[in-house]
Amino acid sequence: MSVSAFPHRIAIDPDDYSANGVGHTSDGRQVFITEPFIPALSGERGRQFLAVYTFDEAGELLEAQIDEYGAADEGDFAIEQSLDERRTAALGQLEPRRIEIRPFEVKRFGTVFGLVPRPSDEPEEVEDWDTWWVEAQPGNYMAFHAPWDSGEYDT
Repeated sequence: MSVSAFPHRIAIDPDDYSANGVGHTSDGRQVFITEPFIPALSGERGRQFLAVYTFDEAGELLEAQIDEYGAADEGDFAIEQSLDERRTAALGQLEPRRIEIRPFEVKRFGTVFGLVPRPSDEPEEVEDWDTWWVEAQPGNYMAFHAPWDSGEYDT
């Protein structure tokens, strides 16, 4: 296995979609504000969340603030907006620009959240880090792959 290709840091460039809450605070923290979700499956109600992840200048996770704001099919926009405003106000001014952060995971609400490495679905490729993915979980709504410094993701 090529350890040098392991995704020690993932670059994320801000955009108008899933990475619209990416940037830096005035005190140097890196921030990733995102909306993970658990899809409704097999009669189970889906769930929506607001996650505010903060990282130090080296990309290490400092804090994961995660709030649940409703069932996926019944999300309350007013609650979501209030949570978003409260969380972002606490950060201060956010300058949209590239962040470079380490993959991470935390467990909240009985599920795993974060940017979680996952091997390729092809068993013969598991030993090659270039075939791995790093997925925004839960919901797998952003998937990063080598080259890890591209700043781009798949949806």
